[in-house]
Amino acid sequence: MSSQARIRLASTSLLVGFFIAWELICVIFQIRDIVLPRPSQVLMTLWTEAPGIWPHAFQTIYTTMVGFGIGIVAGVLLGVLIGSSKIAYDVAYPLLIGFASIPKVAVVPLLVLWCGAGTAPAIITAAITCLFPIVVNVATGLATTEPELEDVMKTLRATKTDILLNVGLPRAMPYFFASLKVAVTLAFVGTVISETVASNRGIGNLMMIASSRYDVPLVFAGLLILAVMGVALYAAFSIVELRVTGWTRRQDHLSMG
Repeated sequence: MSSQARIRLASTSLLVGFFIAWELICVIFQIRDIVLPRPSQVLMTLWTEAPGIWPHAFQTIYTTMVGFGIGIVAGVLLGVLIGSSKIAYDVAYPLLIGFASIPKVAVVPLLVLWCGAGTAPAIITAAITCLFPIVVNVATGLATTEPELEDVMKTLRATKTDILLNVGLPRAMPYFFASLKVAVTLAFVGTVISETVASNRGIGNLMMIASSRYDVPLVFAGLLILAVMGVALYAAFSIVELRVTGWTRRQDHLSMG
């Protein structure tokens, strides 16, 4: 059995063991559903309430992906702008830190005032939530490009644009894809925050309604859906990262061989 297969088997075993332990703890200690529902109850809720859950799930994934796409475009542009100049990097970094430190839940009421309740505030919240890691990683990747590579390009009479396209951006790709795996989970957080405050659709809204009815299994069903969607998107970007930046792992493959 290969090392990758062993890792997947261990990960699957840990996940299955976690849910089995959760089920047994609830049964043995007779924990009430309103405190902690059993995994079997959560799965049964997913099955019986599916017609009402899936429209909310589709709304959440749609909002998240649109906001995430906007965050990627804005993050790459800002990252390139900041990372291409050391002065811009030093000047703008404190502003980025301050912007990222603002709790996004405090921004949602302002977005509602500006855009009205509904999908727009959720999209914007998802975009600004995932923006920071993309900007920082792209800027860091460009700012840490080896000077020797730039000197070689300059001797070939390459322009700044040529250096950026042929050296800077490829050099920043590992940083960029690493940021995407973090940013996509943050985008879900931003979407759900906005849905709980300023929307009548989405998993966040569904969980708020369920909690007001003390329907804890439905709340956990919403959490499970969010977790599955987040893991699926994380895995998808990991596969894309491996295909696009596989050259960064060449040394690992050689050492394993």
